[in-house]
Amino acid sequence: MDWSGLAGFAQRLFGFDPNSPLLFTQFYFWAFFALVYAVFALIGDRRLLRNSFLFFVSLFFYYKTSGLSVLILIFVTCSDFFIARRIASSTHAGRKKAWLVLSVCIDLLLLCYFKYAYFFADFVHSLTGLELRVVNVFGLVGNALVGGAPFSVDRIVLPVGISFFIFQVISYTVDVYRGDVKPVGNILDFGFYVSFFPQLVAGPIVRASEFIPQLYKPFFLGRKQFGIAVFWILNGLAKKLILSDYIAVNFVDRVFGNPLLFTGFENLAALFGYSLQVYADFSGYTDIAIGVAMLMGFYLPQNFNSPYKASNPQDFWRRWHMSLSRWLRNYLYIPLGGNRNASFGTWFWIILFAVIAAILSGTWVVSVVFVALAAVLGIVAWLRPERRKKIIANINRFITMLLGGLWHGASWNFIIWGGLNGIGLVVYTFWKDMGWWLRFGVVTLVTAVLGVLHWTVGAPVWNLLFVWACIVWAGTLVRFVYHLCGGKGCKGLGYVWGVVQTFTFITFTRLFFRSGSNLDPATANEVAWQTARSMVRQIGSAWNWAQVPEIVGTYWKVFALIVAGLVIHWLPVRWKRWYRLNFAMLPLPVMALVVVAVVFLVYQFITADLQAFIYFQF
Repeated sequence: MDWSGLAGFAQRLFGFDPNSPLLFTQFYFWAFFALVYAVFALIGDRRLLRNSFLFFVSLFFYYKTSGLSVLILIFVTCSDFFIARRIASSTHAGRKKAWLVLSVCIDLLLLCYFKYAYFFADFVHSLTGLELRVVNVFGLVGNALVGGAPFSVDRIVLPVGISFFIFQVISYTVDVYRGDVKPVGNILDFGFYVSFFPQLVAGPIVRASEFIPQLYKPFFLGRKQFGIAVFWILNGLAKKLILSDYIAVNFVDRVFGNPLLFTGFENLAALFGYSLQVYADFSGYTDIAIGVAMLMGFYLPQNFNSPYKASNPQDFWRRWHMSLSRWLRNYLYIPLGGNRNASFGTWFWIILFAVIAAILSGTWVVSVVFVALAAVLGIVAWLRPERRKKIIANINRFITMLLGGLWHGASWNFIIWGGLNGIGLVVYTFWKDMGWWLRFGVVTLVTAVLGVLHWTVGAPVWNLLFVWACIVWAGTLVRFVYHLCGGKGCKGLGYVWGVVQTFTFITFTRLFFRSGSNLDPATANEVAWQTARSMVRQIGSAWNWAQVPEIVGTYWKVFALIVAGLVIHWLPVRWKRWYRLNFAMLPLPVMALVVVAVVFLVYQFITADLQAFIYFQF
């Protein structure tokens, strides 16, 4: 018997390969899930055994995805389980709050250590000149446990999905403190809630009040639920492999890799292509997670609701990554004061972001401008009580979006992305309260100013902004005229125009999200700015329209997929519900044939190497 070959096979089967994390798109995962499901079916309704089995299976899944980082998952599971029980058993309000603060501090320190350790080391160096050596503490623990040194301690590798499960355990502890849920009595049940493998590494973020009651319910999977689960899995695989990966590998990644080698039309097409790619990638993961969970009788919350149908930025963030949006609203925006008042946290985050801005930009001018603007708004709010609530609400809203950007990484590209979305939300809140005369006047004034800059400066960025302003002005003019004529037929036109504007705005903010997504802030900043400048330069410069037909002909498959993906996305909800339910109620033999055909079609689009899901890096 070839023992060395057997050992190598066992290592590939059970060991961790950092170059090949466990993905939903791999055959290995579906073999793993088939085995898990078989054991799950044998266990039946023995609740504790079922939850314990799925907990340990989820730990193995995470080990195959992120290696040693499974120790972090185990640590936060134990930490929040015991602290939440202390919170619930404490009768003194001060002790309750002290335990809550301890729990949140532990969780956030872990998150900051792995996501921002290099950033803080650079910060200390810039202030004091002191060189700090970043050490992987969990690597040291792992080496101590195995009695050797297989894990590197000189470099911190971001654990896959750490932001998701850290936010999930924070929401559990806070909900226990608020009295919204009772603490879980068994650590194995709680571990299952924290680590449930379908949604562990990229969400959705599941609130305890939504999921924990399901831990104690008997298994049920009806005929209709089975069909819906299979549909979501197929839908997610098609989004990921046909839309996201194919568009990325064959077009988007090439353009973003070196924008100056491509025309302005190609750069613009890549930008819109990336908007579809990131949606198909992230929502595709969520669809598969929802389907896999449903097959086991568990229901995960909806995370996407056709976000590119949104007619304004506020509506977009109610449809996109809904679990994160709800988390930020419930555990950040409202505690900051929401639309009621400013809190200590409001001013704390303003000062902190001013410091971060100074560090990342290398100059205190940005910081001074940031604080001065916040101070002016604060003074206006104090002097104008009737406007105070709205101004404070917008400050808190903007801070929330900045923190949402910082959640993705400590680099300028993510903070700018969050800030632009914050500006979009703030502008919309003022815009919707304006009369049509004022709206048209503001848009006309902005367009005129940008026109002056376009004709006098002539830089690509001003050219691009002026063109966009002209388009917005034309749309506003048409809607203004309709309004003056009594608004007949204006509602549908206004919605369509709002969708176009919102989709375009969100797409251009993604220029900073996509550019330089490396988690090393120095590298990310440099790559992000270079890529963003190059793409704006190409898009904002004069186009050679004669090249467009040739470009479309060269990339016709990519453009056809982009158009098809957007058309399907914009289909009415009732149409999608109709074909989803009809698929779910197909006779099982017919459904099996459809599954085989879809899987065969989907895997024709597989690229040379399977692409990891974009949100694994967060």
